[in-house]
Amino acid sequence: MSAPALPALPQRITLAGGCFWCLDAAFRPLRGVLRVECGYSNGHTPQPSYAQVCTGKTGHAEVIRLDFDPDVLPLSTVLDVFFAVHDPTTPDRQGNDIGPQYRSGIYTHGSEQLAAVQAYVQALRDRHAFAAPIVTEIAPETNYAPAELEHQDYFARHPYQGYCAAVIAPKLDKLRKQYASLLRRPA
Repeated sequence: MSAPALPALPQRITLAGGCFWCLDAAFRPLRGVLRVECGYSNGHTPQPSYAQVCTGKTGHAEVIRLDFDPDVLPLSTVLDVFFAVHDPTTPDRQGNDIGPQYRSGIYTHGSEQLAAVQAYVQALRDRHAFAAPIVTEIAPETNYAPAELEHQDYFARHPYQGYCAAVIAPKLDKLRKQYASLLRRPA
């Protein structure tokens, strides 16, 4: 008799897809998400502030660091959602958010994850999943710093703020329709 399979260890991936408030709001309601933290990654300034990152001069992207249970939410599904909620074809831009801090990026944790992400994105390119070329940066996470407390879970605390109502809410409506089966059940 063989021993039962052990559950997979939680995984971490860092995602950049425009304003981190959007990605934070998109991933928090998904089953299998263990933790979401807004932050700044892959720039050259140590421990930058929001004001510094907003200048576009630190090299950092606004990101979420996502911890997830791959038995519930596989990496491929994380990437499906990521590519559904932002435009990976616009360099340094998402809608009216313009600058290198709003670039599309996937920052990995480990060589196995890096290879899996590269293969996933290459498959999107091979099947011409988008009308324009994918410009998503793929690299190991470096020089990460958590964002200030006021940026964590921003949409849930400010759903009627102008940006949240005009930009984030429509993305979440689309996500709820397209990925209803991934949403947590109400308590």
